[in-house]
Order: sequence, then C-alpha cells, then structure tokens
Amino acid sequence: MISLLIVDDHPVVRDGLRGMFGTDPRFEVVGEAGDGAEAVAAAEHLRPDVILMDLRMPGTDGVAAIRELAKRGVPSRVLVLTTYDTDSHVLPAIEAGATGYLLKEAPREELVRAVEAAARGQAVLSPTVATRLLGQVRKPAPAPLSQREREVLELIAQGSTNREAAKRLHISETTVKTHLLHVYAKLGVNDRAAAVAAAFSRGYLTPRD
Repeated sequence: MISLLIVDDHPVVRDGLRGMFGTDPRFEVVGEAGDGAEAVAAAEHLRPDVILMDLRMPGTDGVAAIRELAKRGVPSRVLVLTTYDTDSHVLPAIEAGATGYLLKEAPREELVRAVEAAARGQAVLSPTVATRLLGQVRKPAPAPLSQREREVLELIAQGSTNREAAKRLHISETTVKTHLLHVYAKLGVNDRAAAVAAAFSRGYLTPRD
C-alpha cells in the first residue's frame, strides 16, 4: 500500500484526490496540507511514500516546499500536480527535487500510474512537460546574465521600480527596461516575478541580495 500526502490550497481539489485514492486499496491517504509549510511539517511527521504537491499556494509555495523537504532529508517522493506547465514553473520544480510533474487535467488512470511509478522512484512527466524539457535540452544554452543585468535584477528583487533602479544605477529608465527584456529572454520567462524566481533557482541571486 502506497501512503499519500495531498497538498493543495483548494479544499475541493484535496477532497477530490482523497476520494479518488481513498477508495483504492492500493493507496492510503495519510494526510492533507493547504500550503508548503504545512506540507513540510506533515511530511516530516507522517513520512508518506508520495506527496502530491501543488505549486502555487499562499505563503510557502510548492517549489520552496520541495527544496525544504530535500534539505531536511525527507525521503518522500514528490509528484507535482498543477495547472501550470511553463518553463518558469517546470524547471524550478524539477531542479528542486520533484520526482514527477503532472497536470491536473491528467486522466485518473494516468495519475494512478504516476503515483505508483513515483513511489518506485521513477521519473514521471506529462507529455507536454516532457516535450518542454526536451526542448530545453536541445536548444543552445542561453548566454549568462551580464553584470549590469544582474545589478538590475537585484534591485528589482529588492522591490525597486524601473525608475528607482535607473536612479540607483545612474542609467535611463529605458535602459533598465532593455536590460530586463534581455533578462527575460535569457531566463525564459515573461515577467519580473518569474525572472526573480528563476534567478534565485539558478544561483544568480542569493537570499542575502
């Protein structure tokens, strides 16, 4: 029997997953959590075989929780179950230590097989996610961020507006916007928040920044 911890900030989603797996004799739902911090605490206590982890949650998100679980040495396999399949979601989750990545639109049979595979330690990826990761492997590595691009991103991470960053760096606001566009292209993201998250996950920024 595979023990499961269900992590999602929407009670209706948790109820649906509990109903799906709770009636199957191959699985035992040992707990639920509504955010990443609760998930880490529950996983340390319950030590489930597999954690079904949503990504976007209030407070501690899924990627941060996956990193914390790895840091604490919790042996549970993490299977991400989310609605997002963009590079800014997939790559940080896999890099953080997720065993698999599925979309919530996956059929029941696919989800059951994925949980069983994850419990065995096998990587599980939805077809769209697998295609996206293959594309990342096949395309040339992006150029590293320049020193100026990193300086702009550090200020953005600290909450500065484009105008404030321009004033701090003694450059024009237009130049700041240009640097940010280059950062987005190099990191494969579309907005400031995703750029900051990607920069932290790839080591361009550290918490002390």
